[in-house]
Amino acid sequence: MNDSGQGPGSSARSKRKDARRNQQTLLDAAAAVFVASGVEAPVRDIAAKAGVGLGTIYRHFPTRADLVIAVYRHQVDACAEAGPALLAAGPTPHAALGRWVDLFVDFLVTKHGLAAAMQGDGAGFETLHAYFLERLLPVCTQLLDAAAASGEIHSGIDAYQLMRGIGNLCIGAESDPRYDARRLASLLVAGLSQTR
Repeated sequence: MNDSGQGPGSSARSKRKDARRNQQTLLDAAAAVFVASGVEAPVRDIAAKAGVGLGTIYRHFPTRADLVIAVYRHQVDACAEAGPALLAAGPTPHAALGRWVDLFVDFLVTKHGLAAAMQGDGAGFETLHAYFLERLLPVCTQLLDAAAASGEIHSGIDAYQLMRGIGNLCIGAESDPRYDARRLASLLVAGLSQTR
């Protein structure tokens, strides 16, 4: 043990933790830029938002496709983790569902540029789509079940159909500033209410 009271491996663990946190910051910045400007946004804009140099981005993500795929997976994970957290935070399961759908819409608007960034990597795209379904369908199902159990929405709403419908509402949102996919998705969620 050294004078700091930490074992020899603690410095390496701390550096790995810092590297993960820095990469998360970079991916959050890239996601925000992609939502605002699309996946073809200049890398320098992402670097500026993340507070890093261009070299840092290219060291982690040598190609734009690598960066887009990493952002996609990062957003899927964040969306999946948000569902249970929103449900626990309340105030109601229906409100949690609405907040989660807002996050889902932001993610979908970014996702629409993914196919162009992957150009011809059909197998890679299919793998990402399977990951998307595996991570997000159970979360959406949990939110729907909780809202139905509380009597706030109709029971029997299929998570896949809801997610597919929201996805369809998001088509074109990234290229038309007059179109507000989030507003339409919130109307769709409001329409699930039992009180209608």
